[in-house]
Amino acid sequence: MKIRSAPLIALGAVSLLALAGCAPATEVATVSNGDQQDMSLAVFNGWDEGVAVSELWKAILDEKGYNVELEYADVASVYEGLSTGDYDLTMDIWLPDTHGEYLEKYGDEITDLGAWNNESKLTIAVNEDAPIDSLAELAENAELFGNQIVGIEAGAGLTAATEDRVIPSYGLEGMEFTTSSTAAMLTELKAATDAGENVVVTLWEPHWAYGSFPIKNLEDPEGTLESVESLHSFGSADFSEKFPEASGWIEGFEMELEMLYTLEEAMFVDYDGSDYAPIVAQWIEDNQEYVDGLSS
Repeated sequence: MKIRSAPLIALGAVSLLALAGCAPATEVATVSNGDQQDMSLAVFNGWDEGVAVSELWKAILDEKGYNVELEYADVASVYEGLSTGDYDLTMDIWLPDTHGEYLEKYGDEITDLGAWNNESKLTIAVNEDAPIDSLAELAENAELFGNQIVGIEAGAGLTAATEDRVIPSYGLEGMEFTTSSTAAMLTELKAATDAGENVVVTLWEPHWAYGSFPIKNLEDPEGTLESVESLHSFGSADFSEKFPEASGWIEGFEMELEMLYTLEEAMFVDYDGSDYAPIVAQWIEDNQEYVDGLSS
C-alpha cells in the first residue's frame, strides 16, 4: 500500500455524465487550427477525490484540444487564486459545510459550475473490529484507542468540525486530537491495521481508504457530522466566457461514488507511482461507453 504526501476523502452503477451542447464556432475553429487553449486546474493537496477527477478531466480536455495544467495548492490558496483569475478551475469544493466559510468570502468572485456528486460526508472512522460502534461510546473507551484521535490538516473543514462539534458534543476533551496531514493520518491507519490495534481517524467519503482498510464509521447520534455534502466544480469569474464549451461539459458532469472509487482504486491502490496519465488512460478505455458522453 502506498501512502503519499501531496497530492493525495474521499467509490457500480454510474450516473456518469450526459453532457450536451455543441461548441461555438469560434472555439471549434481554435481547436481545429491546432492552437491549444491553456487552462489551469487547481487541485487541493491531499484530497484524492479531487486528484482523481482532475486527472480524468485533464485527459479528456487535453484530448479535445486544450492544454490543461494541474496546479497543486492548499485550500485557501485555491480560493484566492480562483478569485483573482490565477486559476481557471477547481473540481473538489465541498458544500454546504466544509468550504462554507470560503464561499462566504469568495463566492461573489468565482463561478459555481454545479455539483458532480451529492453523496459525500465527513466521518470519524475506527478499525472494523473495534469494540465500539458509536461516538457516544468513545469517551469511556478512550484508553482502548491510546487516548488519541488522528486527524488530518489543521486548516481542514473536517478538523474544525471535529474540534468545534464532535469533541465537545461527546466529551472527548480528554483525548489527544493530533493534526498533521492526510498522509500522516493514513500512515497511522496503516500502521494500526498492520499491528491489529485500535485506531480512531477523521476521514471522509469518498475516499479510497474505505476499500483498502477494514474500517467502519462510528455512529453520530448527536448529528455533529450528519450533513451529506455535495462536491462542486468552481471556475474563475470569467470561466464560462473564456471556455464556453468546456464549461458546458463540466456543468453536466455527474459521478456516483462507486464509479469514483474504481478510479481512485486504479490510481492510488493498484498503482504505486505518481505518473497517473497512463492509469487514467486505461481507466477511460475500460469505461469508454460512459466517458464518450462527456464531450458529445
